[in-house]
Amino acid sequence: MIEKSEQIIKEVGKVVVGKDEVIEKVLMTIYAGGHILLEDYPGVGKTTLALGFAKALGLEYKRIQFTSDTMPSDVTGFSVYNRETGTFDYKPGAVDCQLFLGDEINRTSPKTQAALLEVMEEHCVTVDGIAHQMKAPFVCIATQNPVGSAGTQPLPESQLDRFMVRLSIGYPSTEHQIEMIRQRQHQNPFDTMQTVVSAEDILEIRNDVAAIKMTDEIIAYAARLCEETREASLVELGVSPRGVIALSQLARARAAFKGRTYVIPEDIQVCFPDVCGHRVILAPQAKIEGMTVERFLQQILKKVEPPRMRMKKHN
Repeated sequence: MIEKSEQIIKEVGKVVVGKDEVIEKVLMTIYAGGHILLEDYPGVGKTTLALGFAKALGLEYKRIQFTSDTMPSDVTGFSVYNRETGTFDYKPGAVDCQLFLGDEINRTSPKTQAALLEVMEEHCVTVDGIAHQMKAPFVCIATQNPVGSAGTQPLPESQLDRFMVRLSIGYPSTEHQIEMIRQRQHQNPFDTMQTVVSAEDILEIRNDVAAIKMTDEIIAYAARLCEETREASLVELGVSPRGVIALSQLARARAAFKGRTYVIPEDIQVCFPDVCGHRVILAPQAKIEGMTVERFLQQILKKVEPPRMRMKKHN
């Protein structure tokens, strides 16, 4: 797994220069069976990142640009009456693929945003009472501009909770921008990319991740961290039980990514901000006091004592 992961990061790095850390986090999330929300300003490579992963992983890819007039049926599909058979034929929507990119998801209506809820959770869509299963593996990568940008509508908490992580790419350094320009002078970097794995390989890796061991102490540690977000007085909404499960899944993926068969406290600590940052809503008083979600989560990590690992048990 380590060798394949390094190859994937190298291939995606050809089109998203200087962002290996973000690429690594996206890959771990895919290994964990989760969905990714990329929140950043336009032009930093969110769409390029999704395209790069589709090619490197050998997944069938579809994209939809969300606008104010995008309909739910554009996402889920719709039924058309067939005069010859006297029945309704299902016409698949944009999510009928393995890697779905929802571009600028917060520019569409809440009704269209909600059309993604079922497929993100159950990996199927229901149209006219009939469930249609998506191809495996199914990964949703959604992008959004920061809240406050013109024409945006914030995602509801129920939708945010479906994303395993929220990540930000950020602007590249001057050196990396120069490298990007040089790359594109003679050829399209996508033309140099190679497919490293297949959909079957991803499913096999997910089975390996599910087999990663978590001791009772590590499970309790993850649960206590998330519980602290619900008990703090400065918080209106803390991490849900779905968030606790997402944290444990991503921690397993990181352990596998690092070549271990068991989770250590560091896996939980590294994954905690990315998994929980979009699930926590601070109270108005916290904002008045200058508290941010990032600082709040770091305080929790310092407050909750991690368990001591007895490494000899894993020998």
